[in-house]
Amino acid sequence: MKPLQGLAWLLVLQLGGEVLARLLKLPYPGPVLGMLLLLVALRWRAVREPVVLAAEFLLQHLSLLFVPVGVGVVTHLDLLAQQGLQLLLVIVLSTWAGLAVTALTLRALMRSTDEAAPTQGGDA
Repeated sequence: MKPLQGLAWLLVLQLGGEVLARLLKLPYPGPVLGMLLLLVALRWRAVREPVVLAAEFLLQHLSLLFVPVGVGVVTHLDLLAQQGLQLLLVIVLSTWAGLAVTALTLRALMRSTDEAAPTQGGDA
């Protein structure tokens, strides 16, 4: 019963995000606002415990969520045949760009942490 309550919380918070986005004409998607509402709501045990159980259930069956994507790819094989090379190129380049930005950011953060840390030991 609790996993269903958690799923209900997830859906209610996503709906709340959609309502906020549309009523206030915000430039953010409703699900993003729903995630922000979820972040705030997770502070309460009455929300957190059922959502944890629902999340565990969804993660156990995550592979089922890829079925619609696979069906979509199969139904658009002609498009994939026409533009598959371009798609592959974009995927590879964007992956490399993401890795490079992540590595450079990590390097910069590690340098700033090293500079902020006091030196250990003393001069003898």
